Amino acid sequence: MRSLPVADPGVPDARSPIRYLWWVARAQSGPILIGIGYAILWWLSQALVPLTLGKAVDSLTADDAGGLVRWSATLLGLGVLTAFGGVMRHRLAVFNWLAAAYRTVQVTVRQATRLGPTLPKLLSTGEVISVGNSDIAHIGNAVDIVLRGVGSIVAIGAVTVILLVTSPQLGLIVLIGVPVMAAALAPLLRPLHRRQHSQRDLQGELATRAADIVAGLRVLRGIGGESVFAGRYREESQRVRAAGVRVASVDSTLDGAQVLLPGVLIAFVTWRGAHYAMDGVITVGQLVAFYGYALFLVGPLRTLTEAADRLTKGHVAARRVVRILSLDPEVAGAGTAAAKGGDLVDASSGLALRQGRFTALACAVPEEAIALVERLGHYVAAEVTFGGVPLGELPTEEVRRRILVADNAARLFSGRLADQLDVSGQACDAAVREALHVACAEDIVDALPEGLASHVAEAGREFSGGQQQRLRLVRALLADPEVLILVDPTSAVDAHTEARIAERLAKARLGRTTLVCTMSPLVLDRADTVIFLADGRVRAEGSHRSLLASDPEYAATVTRGGS
Repeated sequence: MRSLPVADPGVPDARSPIRYLWWVARAQSGPILIGIGYAILWWLSQALVPLTLGKAVDSLTADDAGGLVRWSATLLGLGVLTAFGGVMRHRLAVFNWLAAAYRTVQVTVRQATRLGPTLPKLLSTGEVISVGNSDIAHIGNAVDIVLRGVGSIVAIGAVTVILLVTSPQLGLIVLIGVPVMAAALAPLLRPLHRRQHSQRDLQGELATRAADIVAGLRVLRGIGGESVFAGRYREESQRVRAAGVRVASVDSTLDGAQVLLPGVLIAFVTWRGAHYAMDGVITVGQLVAFYGYALFLVGPLRTLTEAADRLTKGHVAARRVVRILSLDPEVAGAGTAAAKGGDLVDASSGLALRQGRFTALACAVPEEAIALVERLGHYVAAEVTFGGVPLGELPTEEVRRRILVADNAARLFSGRLADQLDVSGQACDAAVREALHVACAEDIVDALPEGLASHVAEAGREFSGGQQQRLRLVRALLADPEVLILVDPTSAVDAHTEARIAERLAKARLGRTTLVCTMSPLVLDRADTVIFLADGRVRAEGSHRSLLASDPEYAATVTRGGS
């Protein structure tokens, strides 16, 4: 058995949900075919039991002791094959379920990484969460049911042949009845498909609402808006509940039909078989076999209707996955050029970030600073050059490795604190201690029971806003990029701590390119160069104190922003 997940999931076919499901099946065709083989063995060994039992009964009525022993031994062998086939089929079914689910997670996570900041602009958080919460399970179920579905078709075919040989009339009843039964279920699948899709969309919206409320709960309580948003959540949850009821109504009808229609077919076959036995057309043993087939056919017939249901749900789930996979990032990043490093220059604003200097950016409008940072970090297409080479001509991986943008939207992940700070796992103890010192974060680690080995909760929620900000700064420093761009790295700390961070940061990044977007006079005063941005353009450049003396607009902006 191969380990999961696979190292390389491959390139998915995202042209349509059906093509995606087919791609998943082809990617693990070997285990699926082996599983189908075991499923066929499992079903056929069960399908031959009524026939064998009937032969044994005929041997008993004919006082054929030798025949009774042979057929009894055959029955025992079929039991062993059924047990073996069932165990192996289940093992392959679980493997294929997990393989399909893992493969879907891998390609969606890889696509989310590829999209980067484009993803939250195009899809809500809830839509992405729904893929991990439910859609991967439905895709796994769709692949899993293929094994039993194909095996059940073979079993029904084998039973039909046996019935045709024993009684052509009964064989024809089964041969005609199965497709008629499948056709009778088809009208239920379309409304089920439509209602499931609607429910998935509402669940995604509700998950987004919940994430927003949890993220802003402290603010909502501060402004007295908690009850308002809680009321909106209740309303949306009721819409999700109503959609779930609509899905359940069709689903329950389908479940009832799965019992009723096969039951009607089996009852009719049994009734006709009893009449043939009374008329002497078939033997007592054959009548017993017919009763056995009446019970056996419930399984494969229900499996077929179950397959229709699971494949429908898998199609709905695949549609959401395909939607994510079909998105393209705002920045393609397919360049192959190389840059030796140098100044980072933005043509739109006129900003030139000098190599090896500690630069601060002051801007009265935060949105303008954010837009500039997105251009410098190559998160949007822009005329930005690095060492004279356009960022668009460089591979995205190289840009991300050499230019790091660290803002306050970054999150801490769950796990060991040391692993969250040193994401590459290559920093030595001295480097970690130095980064903690620069960010004034030693007290945070010292207060933890196990220090750096302590476990961090999801999003670092056990830390205050200022503590999270300092830990994010530690993580950025340990990454040690060629160009480090920090957005308001000290906005949540006190003035004394801010002054120490500013002084230590300038020394720690000596000789490497650093840009700090801030309105803090304490940080601005430590910068080699301060750039003043107004109306999206560089308005002035110089030291903090020289700009205070020569540029009234800068002085007014900094005084207002730093107050």
